Amino acid sequence: MEAYRLLTGKDDSAFCHRVTAAINSGWELYGPPTVTYVTAKGEIICGQAIRKTIADKTYDPAMKLSEL
Repeated sequence: MEAYRLLTGKDDSAFCHRVTAAINSGWELYGPPTVTYVTAKGEIICGQAIRKTIADKTYDPAMKLSEL
């Protein structure tokens, strides 16, 4: 099974830690990061797609991808 997630969040150390934790849990970066500026909040928002190959598992829409 191939799993896909898009991590998003404010550009800060917490976002970097989330991406790092995912990488260390077997997820791989999938494409370049994306960045946008939200004028109303005065914040930079980042996004990073990640993917993971999971053997011997069948996709189920009810599964929690963050727990894979």
